Amino acid sequence: MDAPASLFDTPLARRRLARAERNGYAGFLLDRLVEDLDDRLGAVLRGFSTVLDLATPGPAAVRTLAVRYPEARLIRLAALPEPGENRIVGDPEALPCAAGSLDLAVSLLALQAVNDLPGTLIQLRRALRPDGLFLGCLLGGATLTELRQSFAQAESEVEGGISPRVAPFAAVREAGALLQRAGFALPVADTDTLTVRYADPFGLMRDLRAMGMTNVLTERRRTPLRRATLVRAAEVYAERFSDPDGRVRATFEVLWLSGWVPHESQQKPLRPGTAKSRLADALGTVELKPETRRVP
Repeated sequence: MDAPASLFDTPLARRRLARAERNGYAGFLLDRLVEDLDDRLGAVLRGFSTVLDLATPGPAAVRTLAVRYPEARLIRLAALPEPGENRIVGDPEALPCAAGSLDLAVSLLALQAVNDLPGTLIQLRRALRPDGLFLGCLLGGATLTELRQSFAQAESEVEGGISPRVAPFAAVREAGALLQRAGFALPVADTDTLTVRYADPFGLMRDLRAMGMTNVLTERRRTPLRRATLVRAAEVYAERFSDPDGRVRATFEVLWLSGWVPHESQQKPLRPGTAKSRLADALGTVELKPETRRVP
């Protein structure tokens, strides 16, 4: 059987990220997510001795992890070479970590571009020790909905057809199910929607290029984008997604995922019928017994 085609062109994605870092990475979104990561880890009342940063663009997450866990061994798997100890250049889909070698794994803005997300989560689950934690975020389904709709209308009008320009993103329910499928206990998936405003759609496009987030779909159209299509897409964007002050909106939906490797110390649901207190007592209400009827 032939191997399934890859959704993303990974070598191209690396070249795009390298170009973005050479020309000045636009880190406004990542900086916000690093702050959120630190807040979420602050609610975990335990330490971690071996920590992995899985393919987060740039070292911002590692710097925050080093402050929070100064005694931990920090390992970073990066898409591009960078200075520092315990830096590995690799692919998140081929995790070079032994089974049970990590206590904590984090990943920001990387997993939405892997070809096999279920397989990547399974590898993370195996690399974590019992009671180890995975915490990460990826872009969700509502991300760049304005840009997608604008290009779809413009290409339909100008070129008579639509080509894939923005990658498909996961939904929160699907992401939670993938954590369970990978074997994580206590899985949690939640969303955070961020709205960024620009003077015009071209400002958004420049930022996407400066984040290395331009089109790397394997099935992307290989011919250059027509100027007429680009101009029409910008017109549609401004017509449909502008605020009263004339600035346009761009949506970034962030899916946060967390899960623990099963351990005997973790909370487990009680068996049915073993509860020691009544829900009515906790709520301060009167329990109504079901009406019984005789069958004639």
